[in-house]
Amino acid sequence: MIETLGQMLSYPFLTRALIVGTMVSLCAALLGVNLVLKRFSMVGDGLSHVACGALAVATAFGAAPLMVAIPVVIAAAFLLLRLGERSKIKGDAAIALISTGSLAVGVMTISLTIGMNVDVCNYMFGSILAMSKSDVNLSIALSAVVVALYLLFYGQIFAVTFDEGFARATGVKAGLYNMLLALLTAVTVVVGMRLMGALLISSLVIFPALTSMRLMRSYRSVIVCASILSVICFVIGMTISYLAATPAGASVVAVNMLAFGIFSGISYLRERRRT
Repeated sequence: MIETLGQMLSYPFLTRALIVGTMVSLCAALLGVNLVLKRFSMVGDGLSHVACGALAVATAFGAAPLMVAIPVVIAAAFLLLRLGERSKIKGDAAIALISTGSLAVGVMTISLTIGMNVDVCNYMFGSILAMSKSDVNLSIALSAVVVALYLLFYGQIFAVTFDEGFARATGVKAGLYNMLLALLTAVTVVVGMRLMGALLISSLVIFPALTSMRLMRSYRSVIVCASILSVICFVIGMTISYLAATPAGASVVAVNMLAFGIFSGISYLRERRRT
């Protein structure tokens, strides 16, 4: 395993993919626990479709993809939050409305300008070759900011996750921290989408959290387990992709599925012993 990793690190594009993927996996796992507990799991999937549309439009007009996608997805995240709080269109309906509409606009724009080329496939399914050096630097910086803000406001995010009403009563600005959670999720989705693809990035948000909840019981233990598990699954998935020449994103998801199955089996056996 160590020898294989050494071989992988000898390729610059794989080194970039491993660095960015590890950071994104950590960010997605941290945020995923809160999103799953708040029943916002599909927000990541919806935002990834918005990001795909934004990236497609940016590609069609020759703009910097990440610089276009980040503000668009952040705006979409805030819009989803507002729709959920104040509109008659709530939950999964709001996510479907915004995500499918954005994806349709992106696909139509790029098909009318430069045609459906391989770049769009990279955005939909991910590509380890899609990460340029500038993308890596920006992704590392943004991921570091996400982790730092999450740790800085850990207590407040915990409060609005478990009991938003009580948090408001105790003086916590729940709306502000919900917006922060939406902002961090939007940034994580955009950064990770170049590697995992729009159709698979939400797996990094959902799988580690759900897997950890099979065995862990406290919030902190779930956070720690999900973070470690997410990074390990990503590295193993990338190693499988390198050895078997399989798509990177799909390989990572497959390893996460296997981990979920193992943790679920252990949880089942533990419950059987107690009974």
